[in-house]
Amino acid sequence: MAEQQNSYWRVADGSAVSASQAHIVWTRAAYPALTEVAGRYHAVVSYADLAEAVQEASGVRTRINQRHWIGKVLSLVILEAHRRGDPPLTALVVHAADGKVGAGYQEVLAVAGQPPVAAEMDREQHAAAARLACYRHFGAELPANGGTPALAPRLRASVDRKAAAAAEARPPAICPRCFLQLPATRVCDSCGETIAP
Repeated sequence: MAEQQNSYWRVADGSAVSASQAHIVWTRAAYPALTEVAGRYHAVVSYADLAEAVQEASGVRTRINQRHWIGKVLSLVILEAHRRGDPPLTALVVHAADGKVGAGYQEVLAVAGQPPVAAEMDREQHAAAARLACYRHFGAELPANGGTPALAPRLRASVDRKAAAAAEARPPAICPRCFLQLPATRVCDSCGETIAP
């Protein structure tokens, strides 16, 4: 069968497709797929799920692992969003394992004429704000307060776990006069002394 010999092929007839043709076809499929994600407040999509969705929608397939081509497709989506004046839809695409947008997100900043963001969590916060712009622009049902930027759910859970572990690891504050554990107010229940943090 033809698709067994070609790296990229049309499902309908098994005819070969060049890599650059596949990237263009997949970009055309990625844009509506990402606007659909943007229509759901705080929704994100994994790179792998988007890769499968664009192949399914376009009828063009490959055996090449998505890690080797999805970045090219997302680069074209970044340019198209910028051309249209839309928010950066690629902020909605995260790694399934950790919920991060990844280093390729720097291209969003470059296309917008903004300086790169060196710190990983600063990049994730920028992407969270960009996602909120996407939700607003593409008609997601937002809460009464207009919505808030949010890390992707998997990343948010990881950050929360680390914060909880750090809080548990911190020894409790002790009153230097009574040697009793202080409440959160840092005012000793026994002697009334206030202890600075």
